[in-house]
Amino acid sequence: MNSLLFRTAAPLIVATMLVFSVYICLRGHNEPGGGFIGGLIAASAIAVYGMASGVPTVRRALRLDPMAIAGFGVVLAGLAGLMSIFIDAPFLTSIWLYLDLGETVVPLSTPLFFDIGVYLVVVGGFTSIALALEERERD
Repeated sequence: MNSLLFRTAAPLIVATMLVFSVYICLRGHNEPGGGFIGGLIAASAIAVYGMASGVPTVRRALRLDPMAIAGFGVVLAGLAGLMSIFIDAPFLTSIWLYLDLGETVVPLSTPLFFDIGVYLVVVGGFTSIALALEERERD
């Protein structure tokens, strides 16, 4: 897209969408949302950036191949499910750990890591598709 207004507004739009996608991902295991919806929002943000700046600029900004991001997400989600083996429970049983940091208690859970893994799979997969389509359109 060759619009000065779009190219100028795109970084602000992308930054807002990425922050919102992380918020949606992190609140998802307690409220509506989660890794899949957050990942779709993030992949959409990256697609908007690709339309505004071009695919080579997006690939340089990502620094990693989108499919490598998706692969890491699959591994993370799988490991989150396998953690239940250590407590002799069925696959994908939730495990909660509470870190006491003095005045603050931080809850960590396997559903959180599973959601982050799904988020990375969706971001990597859909970003790869969007960038491939954008490259074909410009050729």
